[in-house]
Amino acid sequence: MFQPSEDEIKSLVGQMTVAEKVDLLSGRGLWKTASIPRLGIPSIVMTDGAHGVRYSTTQIDAGDNDEDSLRAFLAVVGQQADASGGMFGATRPATCFPNGNLLGCSWDVDLAYRMGEALAAECQEFGVHLLLGPGINIRRTPLAGRAYEYYSEDPLISGNIAAAVISGLQDNGVGASLKHFACNNSEIDRTTTSSDVDERALREIYLAGFERVIGKSAPWTVMSAYNRLNGIQAAENQWLLSTVLREEWGYDGLVVSDWHAIKDRGAALAAGTDLDMPESQPRKARLRAAIEAGDLAPEVVDAACAKVLAFVRKCKMHERRDTVIDLDRHHALSREIAAESIVLLRNEGRTLPLDPNSTGRLLVVGDGATIPVIQGSGSATTNPYRVDSPFVQIAARAGADFEVQHLPFPSAAEVNMQALIEATVVAASSADFTVVFAENEKSRHGEGNDRDTLKLAATHDALLHALAASGCKVIVVLSMPDAVEMPWLEDVDAVLAAFYAGQGGGEAIARVLFGEQNPCGKLSASMPVRMRDIPGWHTYPGEHGRHLYSEGVFVGYRFYDLKAIAPAFPFGHGLSYTTFSYENLWIDIQEVAPGVACTASVTIRNTGSVAGKEIIQLYVRPVKPGLKRPIRELKAFCKLYLEPGEAKTVPLTLVERDFQYFDAVRSAWVLDAEAFVIEVGASSRDMLLEAILPCRPERPGLHVLLPNSPPALIFAHPKAEAALVDFFVATLSISSAEARALLAKTKGSFLGFYDTLSWYVGDSVREADIALVFASLNDTCVEDSLE
Repeated sequence: MFQPSEDEIKSLVGQMTVAEKVDLLSGRGLWKTASIPRLGIPSIVMTDGAHGVRYSTTQIDAGDNDEDSLRAFLAVVGQQADASGGMFGATRPATCFPNGNLLGCSWDVDLAYRMGEALAAECQEFGVHLLLGPGINIRRTPLAGRAYEYYSEDPLISGNIAAAVISGLQDNGVGASLKHFACNNSEIDRTTTSSDVDERALREIYLAGFERVIGKSAPWTVMSAYNRLNGIQAAENQWLLSTVLREEWGYDGLVVSDWHAIKDRGAALAAGTDLDMPESQPRKARLRAAIEAGDLAPEVVDAACAKVLAFVRKCKMHERRDTVIDLDRHHALSREIAAESIVLLRNEGRTLPLDPNSTGRLLVVGDGATIPVIQGSGSATTNPYRVDSPFVQIAARAGADFEVQHLPFPSAAEVNMQALIEATVVAASSADFTVVFAENEKSRHGEGNDRDTLKLAATHDALLHALAASGCKVIVVLSMPDAVEMPWLEDVDAVLAAFYAGQGGGEAIARVLFGEQNPCGKLSASMPVRMRDIPGWHTYPGEHGRHLYSEGVFVGYRFYDLKAIAPAFPFGHGLSYTTFSYENLWIDIQEVAPGVACTASVTIRNTGSVAGKEIIQLYVRPVKPGLKRPIRELKAFCKLYLEPGEAKTVPLTLVERDFQYFDAVRSAWVLDAEAFVIEVGASSRDMLLEAILPCRPERPGLHVLLPNSPPALIFAHPKAEAALVDFFVATLSISSAEARALLAKTKGSFLGFYDTLSWYVGDSVREADIALVFASLNDTCVEDSLE
């Protein structure tokens, strides 16, 4: 067992040669850290899989040479999830859980924790110490190829779900790698394009989820991203990795690079990327050269080595190699998570749930009903040990008098598609219900490949239009990485959003269709009507290597609210087979003030006839804020189970940060508004209760004064006029009244203060002397703010 004390770790680092330090900081092969047998330092194993363990026996057990490793890596990240042959290679079967795009719709931290527990058990049996996930990049655009891996467009959901998954993993002895830090929101030129994001948007949106996870679950590692951030490679970004992550947030774990993300190894190590993965001989040579040339301070190298050793110690201490997994139990959990997360988007005339004991005929259309799309493509893919067929699970539920038939329909265009559509319509005309499994065109999404359209696979839209026009009862089941356009929406009867539901998705869909599971998922990302409604669409994916995040803090529902655009389905939307009432909103404070937290309580009642779960969402809406802010923002949520007629009162906690915005000028979180409206509802567009709290804001910060600051800025300072009067009296030998009259002449000017003043006093007052007066006022402001 490798259990060195802190002093022993320091001693081990001191005994290492430069070559050994370079080895330790550079990984071994694709999936291991380097061992140093001379010093008794073992290696640990890591592998991909935010929603399942992807364990390659050839790459991990047998080991590959450099050429084989690179070829294997490129094959994995470049292959589509539906490609025939070779997708999984020699990988061990494991549980493929619902992907992040569906798990986020559960809004259920307890389920996320249980998923983390199951992933940890499989890692322990396989011999894996570190699972490379979860990913929590904000789903700022549904076009992003890796959107399916991520939980939400909102950092609160992303942070809470990820923290639960990580706690489930790490409480059971397996490390997590929180990724991709930060702003890895596009796959187009992903290793070279710069995500250009203003600091306020960074702090309030793109870094907020990471900050929340660091505070809640202390992941053993954080993975830096491929992209540049504001012109600097993320893996080499000192401000991001040292100033923010370590100094401001207090993170003391290991920072690991994304695979082959580092361009300048010395710069990355100096910035805070401790471990370079995977092993690369050229990067190792460059690191050694930088160390031997003195370009890297010895203490920086040694500190990174110590972090790697502390990480290895943690991994080895928590090994549980006697773990025996129950894959059937994990499959049942995969089914449960999917069933709890599927979103009922539309249900006209209570078309759903279906009655299995009715008399009639059900037609199931689409290849996805028999060969379901359960996951996205790229490094996160899992080799599922079993997969539920939606059609098999649907047919198994039908009673003796309820006939179920399947009709294939491809996702790729073929010859005579119109004839196939017409034949499907004829078959549907004699059915009581037609369930259509619709999906994306598979070749246009996944790691390394952003979508260029929100349309469904070729001919699926045409099929749905034709079926709806024929008068059939049409139920649509959507498998998709993120939002899709639905031009047929108003003509169909019901729509289920299954996203990527994992290996148990077929059973989960059947449960929802037949009412065994009351749908309780809600959208964790808005669904636009059309592609050009996407926030920031006009600057996506950027030009000349720079991608401007032009929407700033107005991401997702924040943008739709600001622009008064009606989405196809709003953030937080999801229907149920029962109904709920919201009653009695009560807040335990009378005023929002600096340093104050509060609890809001609300009573939810199941007013329908079946048991169900409701996701209660609390939003904060500022009134006359200091800076322009989103109309409302999600700040708390909970998921509640209620029997028919049952009512429960739930508390929702708000902390000071929930009322603040980030002021980039002051580089601080600021409380500044006239009041706040606390809103509770069933989605971002369905507010059911509200309460208004007046706000006692912080003392406003004062701008730094310079000689040619605008006069309006000068006279906004409470002490400026008095200080200038005293200065003019002493310098110009005039009375106080004359000094005030002189100042009055400058107040209406749009020129700088000193340039305006010189029109009246010439060179009798020096600019340097005015600068001294203002410097004294600036120092006084700093002293006052520290009191």
